[in-house]
Parts: sequence; C-alpha cells; structure tokens
Amino acid sequence: MSDQYKYDLRGVSATKDEVHAAIKNLDKGLHPLAFCKIMPDIAGGDEAYCNLMHADTAGTKTSLAYLYWKETGDLEVWKGIAQDAIVMNLDDMACVGCTNGILLSSTIGRNKRIITGPVISTIINAANDFLDMLRPFGVDVHLSGGETADVGDIVRTIDVGYTAFARMKRSELIVNDIKDGDVIVGLSSSGQATYETRYNGGMGSNGLTSARHDVLHNSYGATYPESFDHKMPQEVAYVGSKKLTDPVEIDGVEGMNVGQLILSPTRTYLPVIKQLVDALGQNINGMIHCTGGGQTKVNHFIKDKHIIKDNLLPTPYLFRLIQSESGTGWKEMYQVFNMGHRLEVYLSEAHAQRVIEIAQGFNIDAQIIGRVENYKGEKVTVSGEHGTFEY
Repeated sequence: MSDQYKYDLRGVSATKDEVHAAIKNLDKGLHPLAFCKIMPDIAGGDEAYCNLMHADTAGTKTSLAYLYWKETGDLEVWKGIAQDAIVMNLDDMACVGCTNGILLSSTIGRNKRIITGPVISTIINAANDFLDMLRPFGVDVHLSGGETADVGDIVRTIDVGYTAFARMKRSELIVNDIKDGDVIVGLSSSGQATYETRYNGGMGSNGLTSARHDVLHNSYGATYPESFDHKMPQEVAYVGSKKLTDPVEIDGVEGMNVGQLILSPTRTYLPVIKQLVDALGQNINGMIHCTGGGQTKVNHFIKDKHIIKDNLLPTPYLFRLIQSESGTGWKEMYQVFNMGHRLEVYLSEAHAQRVIEIAQGFNIDAQIIGRVENYKGEKVTVSGEHGTFEY
C-alpha cells in the first residue's frame, strides 16, 4: 500500500495541499515569506509597529492522550497536551522574532460524557504552569481567558487549541530572507533540554495520526472505538504491534514506555530563540519551525533557492520505531516528521557557532546541517543515512 493511499484512507494529509490551495489567493500580509502572517498595526495604528495573530491546536495528539489516560489513569498526560497546543502557536511566532508581550486565548471543545472535569482542570492549570516556566527566560506571555464548550455531537473526545496575539516593532522582526551561501543550523527535537523534566522523544504535534495507527496494537480500536473515525478502513486502523505501556530502550533513558515516548510534549525553543534574537538580531536571515511538512517546510518560505540538508543530526529512536512499524518510505518520513530537528536557523557561517553555543547551553544538540544555493525555483534536498531525496 502506498504511503499517500494510506494517508487518504485515514483522512489526513502530509502536505496539506488542499489547505494551501484554499488560501493561495488570501492576503499574505506585509512580508509574504515571513514564517507567520505579519499585519499592519490594526490595534494601534502606528506604522512603526505590526500585529501578529496565530491559531493552532494539538491536533490528533489528544486522541493518543485519551488512550493513555484511559489505560493508565494518569492525568499528567494532559499537561503535555496543553503545552503542545501552546507551542504550536508561540514557536511559530518566535520564528519572526516575537518572544514578548503575547496574549493567549484557549478554545477547548470536549465530549462531556467522556472527558471529565479533572481533565479540563489539568489542561487549564498546565497552561498557567507552562507560561510560568517561560518567564524566567524573559519570555512574557499572558493568558486572556478562553472558551470551553461541551460539543459532544461534533467532537469524539477533546480538541485543544489556542489563539495568540502580539504587537511588536517592525524593526525587531525577523523576516525570512534566506540567502545564497547561508548555512543551516539545526536544533535537535529530542533529548532533555535544561527546562524539560524528562527525555523528549522529539515528535512534536505533527504526524500523530500516522504514528498512532501505525505503531499501536489493533486491540485499542476495539476497546476505545470513540478514539478514531469508523469510516477509516480496518486495514489502516491501529495496525501496529505496540502497547502503550511497553517499555522502550534508549541509552541513558529509564522508566519510559511507548505511550510516554510518542506523547512527549512538543519542545518549545522559546528560551533559545530569546537568546538568539538578543545576541544575533538581524544577522539571522531566517528561522523555520519544521512542523507540518517536516523537512520540506522551508519550501514555503524561499524564492529561487535550493536548500541542501546533507549533515543531519542522527535519527532519534522514535522515528526509527515509527518507520519500522509502518514500513513508510524514508522519503515520506522526512516529509511528515521532523526526523530529529524541529528548528532551523539560516545565517552566515560566521555566526553559526554562536547559535550552536546558545543551544548547547540549554543542553540541546545543534550543528550545521546544510546550506543554501541559488536555484531557479524552490527545491529541498535531504541527504543522509537513509538516502538522498528531492522535494
């Protein structure tokens, strides 16, 4: 079965082609190649400022959290879901240099018959705790409330999303202007950063539908029919061999199981980016958060450039597990998952070591993973231990 056919049967897309087609004629803001949309200062009317607004969710990761909670009774898993949804907003905004003065509002839709009050309470309190963790690093984000709705007719379990808003000086923006000769510094998505409480598998919040159904045992479909779309053919629903509580063996990591590994909270790079912006500012030519589209994400933010990634960080255990269980081709793996680094910094080689040093100061592996060349059109080449692939 082809990877694309498998995605179609599951009702998901690795590339979001239909979404990109739907929005292609919309206004792209003041800087079309910026990582998130930058608008005039509608809030203040000052030409020296701009407005940013961003919305995102934890996606289908909530369904995996639901399974783990039902199997173990562990409410802690929901704390990670709050972080997932928040980071998918804040780290996108950070890629244009926004790390302060951010307002955040939640939108949570749940099936009340299934998702209890303690779950909602855990998610809401975890958001506060996560933002409190960021403040000592100089990252200032404020919760402004939100909406929690009981919508069991349209939500099987729970959907957790946030919307973020900020007003910032245009002179402080980092707008993608990726240049010929730039190097790419990749920051690892796995391991344990100084501000994390345990090993992070590196998944983030993309590719969870594939990971859940390809890795987990088919008994979950029968036990928790509310956890997936029943229009999905049986041959692609929970077709893996693993149980959530199966232990994993990773060097230096103890007491972690499959569920905890896949549910590792989406790593925020905000403490790192805050230091990068303060130290390097306009010497940064671009930042890419490798979320939807994985290692091909940058294709949406370049013009007439060839992005060559030929010195990648080692592929973390989690992605090897997913590939082994699913049989997905490596080319497709790089297009769905971040495969080991989820933040890319584009700048001249003269400043690359400073990026690496700042990242390593937070115990995050980083290295020059590639370079940029002029090209007629837009192209990404990934080359490494699993082959060479062009996108």
